[in-house]
Amino acid sequence: MSTTRPYSPGDRGPEPSGASGASEGDAPGSGAATGTAAPSVPTDGAPQPRGRQVRSLRLAGESGVVPMARDFARQALYAWGWLPAASADQRAAAEDVLLVVSELVTNACLHAEGPDALFLACDNKVIRVEVSDRGTGQPAPRTPHRAGRPGGHGMFIVQRLCLDWGVVRTPGTPGKTVWAELGAPA
Repeated sequence: MSTTRPYSPGDRGPEPSGASGASEGDAPGSGAATGTAAPSVPTDGAPQPRGRQVRSLRLAGESGVVPMARDFARQALYAWGWLPAASADQRAAAEDVLLVVSELVTNACLHAEGPDALFLACDNKVIRVEVSDRGTGQPAPRTPHRAGRPGGHGMFIVQRLCLDWGVVRTPGTPGKTVWAELGAPA
């Protein structure tokens, strides 16, 4: 498990800035989400077409960012066809994504001066969650992990649920982006 590799093998890294809810190659929407998540399920109820799809949400300066980020991720999962879940495995995969979003945003609130943005990307196999912040710390699972003690479980949960996770730092700029990748439901 890598916590320093900027992105997983074969991944192209973070999307260019300005990504909103559009699929790769689509024209950008009328504007990126800025604090509130616009409805993401098409009016006819059909999921968006397959392929790499991205969404971003600005969180800097907002209050109630953890439930806001979780609601935004839930809307994306509906739009991408992960929800409503047809099986227990699919429901569990979607809940894992929502839990990872909650944990990464909460960690940014507790340890990194608050999150700046949430970025979600999905293709047919993997969903990538990224949370950027201005903190200088290095997230890591608490070692040794003590299940019976309160607190300190966030990155342990992320490590257990995800295929991989890590931190990206851009030289010359403050902060970092913590990313995690989860497998798509079967």
